[in-house]
Amino acid sequence: MPEPTAAGSLSAPGITTAGTDPTPTAGTAKPTSTTPSATTPTAGTAPAAGSTPDPAAVLAVRTLARVSRVLERSTAELNLAHYRVLSAIAGGDARASRVAQRLALGRPAISAAVDALTKRGLVVRSDVDGDQRAIALSLTPLGERLLAETEAEMVARVGALAGRTPDPEQVLRVLGWLGPAIDELVAEHLASR
Repeated sequence: MPEPTAAGSLSAPGITTAGTDPTPTAGTAKPTSTTPSATTPTAGTAPAAGSTPDPAAVLAVRTLARVSRVLERSTAELNLAHYRVLSAIAGGDARASRVAQRLALGRPAISAAVDALTKRGLVVRSDVDGDQRAIALSLTPLGERLLAETEAEMVARVGALAGRTPDPEQVLRVLGWLGPAIDELVAEHLASR
């Protein structure tokens, strides 16, 4: 996990955040000060209204958007939205309502995705014992195969991109940290309702 810095922001070796020199030294960013500036937010916080966003954060957002496109092009068989639904089901979220929560989708969006995946023979719906309103979802063998093939291609593409960086293992580790962070944000949002 990333380590909190003295300023309260999250940092990781080789990751440049506010108040750091982007020149890596032995795989780490060198702090230029211990206090973030008034106009530069610390990692994990939104910039104040009227302030300039952290250039490293802007670059990260733009890069993630580009990586998303690389993932979308991994297969012609499965779009990224449908991949997300299949991977959530495979990850243990069997109820449609839980898939919707995990992916931060509304019921109409999850219903449309599940309808499309069901028509393609990738997902099956079933009733949940003791709950007439709940629908359980599971992957068919075809859905499992397509998910495995798609993930293998996505992993290969992300691995190839990471391989072009100074520290491929660190890039993959840092990207992996975002999954639990997203889960935490979703849980906080659901708890605040």
